[in-house]
Parts: sequence; C-alpha cells; structure tokens
Amino acid sequence: MRTKVTEMLGIDFPILAFTHCRDVAAAVTNAGGLGVLGAVAHTPAQLDVDLKWIREQVKGRPFGVDLLIPRKYAGSEAGGFDRAGLRAMIPDEHRQWLDELLNRYGVPQLPPRAPDSTRDERGMGALRVDPKSMLPLIDVAFENQVSLMASALGTPPAWLIDRCHAASIPVAALAGRIDHALAHKQAGVDLIVAQGTEAGGHTGEIATMVLVPQVVDAVAPTPVLAAGGIASGRQVAAALALGAEGVWCGSVWLTTNEAETAPVVKDKFLAAASSDTVRSRSLTGKPARMLRTAWTDAWQQEGAPQALPMPLQGVLVIDAQRRIHRVAHNRGSGAEQLATYFVGQVVGQMNTPMPARRVVADMIEEFVDVMERMNALIEGE
Repeated sequence: MRTKVTEMLGIDFPILAFTHCRDVAAAVTNAGGLGVLGAVAHTPAQLDVDLKWIREQVKGRPFGVDLLIPRKYAGSEAGGFDRAGLRAMIPDEHRQWLDELLNRYGVPQLPPRAPDSTRDERGMGALRVDPKSMLPLIDVAFENQVSLMASALGTPPAWLIDRCHAASIPVAALAGRIDHALAHKQAGVDLIVAQGTEAGGHTGEIATMVLVPQVVDAVAPTPVLAAGGIASGRQVAAALALGAEGVWCGSVWLTTNEAETAPVVKDKFLAAASSDTVRSRSLTGKPARMLRTAWTDAWQQEGAPQALPMPLQGVLVIDAQRRIHRVAHNRGSGAEQLATYFVGQVVGQMNTPMPARRVVADMIEEFVDVMERMNALIEGE
C-alpha cells in the first residue's frame, strides 16, 4: 500500500499501533506497520530498556513513542509538582471514600512497602505530563532514534516540534475536535490523528465517521490518520474512504498473544460487547473510555466524589488499582468485579486471541477483498 503516511514513515502498510507493550510494538513494526510505544508511565531508565529492546527486534525498521502533553493539568501554571507535592493536594475525603469502596469489595491491603520500593515509579500514579518529567523521556526517545514522536493529549510544545524537525522526526498529535486539529496544524504537527469517541483511552465525544472527513478537510494538505473503532480491513478501507491516509489502532492489540494485559482483564475484553464500555474520569482525571465494571459504576453513584484533575486522580487511585489487580485473578472476588482497563467500543469484535502479526495480516487481506468488491461495483460486475 502507498499513502502519504507510508511514504512519510517508510512503512509497508499505513497501520500504526499504539500500545504500552514493547512486544506488540515490535511485532507490528516487523509486520510492516509502525509500532508506537506509550511511554507516559515509564521512567527514563525503563523506557531506555524497552526502546533498546525494540530496536534490536526490528533491525532498522521504524517505530515511535507516544507521550501525554495536556494543555491543562494540576500544577501546570508552576510547570508541575513533584510526587510529594501532588500527594499533599489530594483531599482526605477522596482517600476515605476510596478505602471504603475497596473494603466493601473485600480487596486486601498491599504488603508493607520496602525501604527501596519503586512502587510509585510506573502506572497511572506515575503519569508524566509536565515538561520537567517529560524531558528525560524525550531525551531517551531521541537517543534511541525513534521515527515518530506522538502526543496523545494536547498540542506538542513548539520546542519539542522544533527539536523533532531538526532531527527529521515527524510529529503526530491526536485530536477529538476540529479546533484541536487546527491547533495541531498551526503548531507545525506533521500528522494529525482524528480520534472518534469510539476509541479506548482519552477520547472526545464525536464519532469517527463524522470526525475524520471534517478533520481531513480542515487541515489539508496535512495527512490524517483515523482512530476509534478500527480493528479490521473493512474499517481500514472505510477510514481511507473518508480521506484518511492510514489508521491509528490501540484497543485491538490488547487481546493479542503478545499483550501484557492482565489475564482477568483480557478475559473480560474477550467476552465484552461494544456496549460494555464507558467514558470515565475515574482513572486519570480526564475522560477516557474503558470497560464498564463495578469500579466505573461506583464513581458514578450518588455520593461518590468528583474525579480529581490530571495527574491527581492517577496519584489517588494508583495503590487502589494495584490492590485490585494483585488479587483480581481470584474468580468471583470483589477485586475481579472492580478490575477494568482502557478499551474502545471495538472490544465487541475482539473475540479471539491471536498474534499481533496475524492481526495486521488479516487487516490487509480483508482490505484487499473490500477494494476488489468496490472495484467490481464500479465496473458493474
């Protein structure tokens, strides 16, 4: 396949895979797409290890890194707070309500923290969204010769775009509305990801089918990737028909053989229908689509506290989520009922685990079949 995106990135197929799993990123790159590693919860040392590993696996093929760069977050006026400062900002009533929730579902406490514990170094409570904490991650990405730098939440700052362009690295940014897409274009972003509300993780309220053609027209000639509800060749063909130059997929990789998704959550995904997701602020503080469970329901009930702004909500819930996932494998337990993770509405067609390479191959095979059927309609056969 040849599109502006395949030519820009030097890939065979315009399929970009957003994933937190290095194995998935490498597998998709080796299958002809582009793996993009979500690095927002990595420490610089962890990111260096993962990117070096990916480089070894892909043997010169391109791969990318994705960061969260929101315009607004707690402490943004001061350039961000350290971990102790963030913890001090969390209201006691939020802590108490969360403790009561876990106790009600019988979720045990975590073991005592060891003196050298690194418990807070990774996960939602370690989200790095401010320039001070992101810069070391960006440095690591440059050192490992990434082929794409992406911002999943917000327009990348001018200094980052300039630095990427100086190194001939394209910059991508996700947009859930036309004004977001226009802001990205004005800032000099090279590739805009129009992400519909169907998508997993942080997402807006406009559907992919509506959003993509509007963004394509608004930011032309900047190429656009379609995101949200894309996991098959038919959906890839639809995205290109809407004017996109490729697709950005995330949820579909969560049930692949390589995915690091917790087994209890993977089982939930495999059994879920598309109606089993909900947009909730309960994990990060910003609206994100995830699997509906007892956790998301609890945050919507009367008497529940309002979710805190990013990154305070992540700091609030990180130990609670660790408590849940530590014992969620116990079938029928309260922890199993609470366990959730980010996933899009496409979860309803994610019914069979398979290798990531197979997912890419099936997408391309079905895409070819769709194009042949469309050509036959035009030719009148």
